[in-house]
Amino acid sequence: METLPAHQNNTQSQLTPFADVQSFENAQRMAKALATSDLVPKQFSGNLGNTLLALEMSNRLNMPVFSVMQNLYVIHGKPSFSASFMIALVNSSNRFDTPLLFEYNEERTSCYAYAMQGENKIKGSTVTMQMAQQEGWLSKNGSKWKTMPELMLMYRAGTFFARAYVPDLLMGMQSKEEVLDIEAEIVEDKSSSDLNDMILPAIKD
Repeated sequence: METLPAHQNNTQSQLTPFADVQSFENAQRMAKALATSDLVPKQFSGNLGNTLLALEMSNRLNMPVFSVMQNLYVIHGKPSFSASFMIALVNSSNRFDTPLLFEYNEERTSCYAYAMQGENKIKGSTVTMQMAQQEGWLSKNGSKWKTMPELMLMYRAGTFFARAYVPDLLMGMQSKEEVLDIEAEIVEDKSSSDLNDMILPAIKD
């Protein structure tokens, strides 16, 4: 599982793209440099709008922009984190005495995430294969619920825990896996320019 730097209470000197005009201009320059790198994921390569969004998320989460870029996806204009990144956010938050742990039933058809806080077991919602069936997650084309059910149970349980106990870190965003399950048809590359369409006109003006 991915490990992230622990969140700190002190405020670090980071770029806030939308604080004022000067910050926005500085962010544009940084975004242009990042977007030309061969090391950034394809949704940011040559895409100034998405890269500016990653800079803003990096500032809010107080963590390196490259970590955010590796785990931030734009699907139909909706920013979302990978489920593994959400779990890593919980683990690096230092709000619990243990990292997230996962408990399955004997048949491995249900799972919940939990963490310890002293002697208290902080438990998230249980996710089951029956739930996946009823919600239609199993019927999606290319669904990972069919081929990797235990991993998907763990991801969804971790996401539910994060949403319940550290919602401020998620900033209201869903996981990429949730968005893919909910949307009838997802073509990820189709939306890669959505943020550019909104941001670039403002830059030109």
